[in-house]
Parts: sequence; C-alpha cells; structure tokens
Amino acid sequence: MKNATIPVLACLLMLGVGLAPATGAPAEWKSLFDGVTLNGWTQLNGEAAYVVGGGAIVGITNEGRYNSFLCSDEEYGDFELTFEVKCDDELNSGVQIRSRQAEEKNIPTRCSEPQGRVNGPQVEIENSPGQSGYIYGEATGHGWLSPEPTSDDKSVSEHSYFKNGEWNTYRVIAKGPRIQTFINGNPVADLTQEEIYKTHPRGFIGLQVHAIRSGEGPFMVAWRNIRIRELD
Repeated sequence: MKNATIPVLACLLMLGVGLAPATGAPAEWKSLFDGVTLNGWTQLNGEAAYVVGGGAIVGITNEGRYNSFLCSDEEYGDFELTFEVKCDDELNSGVQIRSRQAEEKNIPTRCSEPQGRVNGPQVEIENSPGQSGYIYGEATGHGWLSPEPTSDDKSVSEHSYFKNGEWNTYRVIAKGPRIQTFINGNPVADLTQEEIYKTHPRGFIGLQVHAIRSGEGPFMVAWRNIRIRELD
C-alpha cells in the first residue's frame, strides 16, 4: 500500500495555523481614552466643559451660541469605532467622524464661530424615540445625510434602540463611502454617499455637546470605552 501523504500547505490550512489571511486583517483595537485624562483630545468651538469622572469623559453644557467638540488629535479614514454613551434626555449630542475644522473664521451665518467651524459626518445621539445612530452632516450644508430622519412616517424616521438614562453601546463602521451604525446591537444607519466621502474621506473623531438656550441646563453627556481599529 502506498504511503498517503498530505501536503504541508493543506495540513496547515486544515488546522488553521501559521498562515496569514489572503487580505489584510484589521489593525489591533486602540483605546482613544485612557479613563483618567483627556490626553490625545483637543476642544474646538463652543463653551461646554469636558471633564473626566467615573472612568468617562463628561461633557457639561454652558450657555452659549456654539456647539462644542472634543476632538481626537489623530485622524482616521476607514475604521471601526465602538463606544458607550449616556445622555440627559433634554440634550442632543453626537459623535463626529472623518471631520475637520474649517479654515475660515467669523463666517456670517447662523452658526458663526470665532474659531474655524467643525464640520463633517455626525452620528446622532438623542433620547428615544428619535434619530439616534443616523448620520447628520454637521455644518456641511447637507442637513441629514441619512434619508430616514427626513421621512414624515415616524415608523421610518424614529426608533427606540437608544435606552434613555442608561449606557448605550454604539458601533460605527466607515469603509469608503459607506457608513454603518449599530446601537446596542441593532442596525440603524447604512449610508453610502459619494458626495460627502469626496469632501470628508478622513478626519478626526469629535465628541459633541450641543449648544443650549439661555436659562436652560446644565445638561450632561458622557462617553466611555472609546475604541477604534483601522481597516485596510
């Protein structure tokens, strides 16, 4: 009887050892927040305060005209981002992705800002029922990038995946012109838009505290366990 042999390569394939994947694997997960300091972040625009407490970044409103953003010092293009967030019911918030700061200052618009205006895609954060997880074009002139919030049908424009008063887990995948979001494991946005990708293919991550009217607040929003990994 002939000796049956299995080629080494086939053996390795069967065992799943020693071989790199055919395409590039995602990079390792990287924490964007050390749980203690705001190292790696810079505030742009607005008068809100950002502090660290209880292992979270806490944004606290302050009366003023401008939205505030705590922005990562590093920029990202294609990536997977996860974070947990808890937000006061009265406050609207969001997380900027692939965003940048405009070079122009003191532009005479409703959102005039003495610094260059933060702009780019924003993943919405708000209480339920609402538009949490959909993509808004912050200061881009596009308004909602996700089509769902523009619908007159509340069964399309609103959902209740965001748990009011509790920590919520967000997952954001940005790959080329496609952006997908998930809240507490539930798929929310699946947006492919070439136009916004042409202008914002890469940029910083930004934690937004929305401006409030005089006599309101203070309100708070908190983020923790902020992690990212870049995609090939």
